Amino acid sequence: MNNELDDFELTPETTSIRGFWLDLGSRVEKDCGWMRIEWLIENRLNLVTEGTPETGSLYRYPLDNSLWHYWLVAPHMSGGGPPALEKVTEEQAAKVFA
Repeated sequence: MNNELDDFELTPETTSIRGFWLDLGSRVEKDCGWMRIEWLIENRLNLVTEGTPETGSLYRYPLDNSLWHYWLVAPHMSGGGPPALEKVTEEQAAKVFA
């Protein structure tokens, strides 16, 4: 049975997810990329280290041990703006979270 949340799971092809605001005229809402990032953080990813609002946080995906860099694309905005999640190497993570 295909579960709606299956689309939120990380796949080997996934390397980057970016959230955006959807402007609906009278209001703005989170897009599916934003909701996917939030779901992954709540349900699949393990926090490795929490950085500053500017550097973001580092997560590990326990199913394949991959590292994921989470950050807010506009930390200067109220609430930090939309989120982004990108697969990184150990070397890239060490540069950001040294």
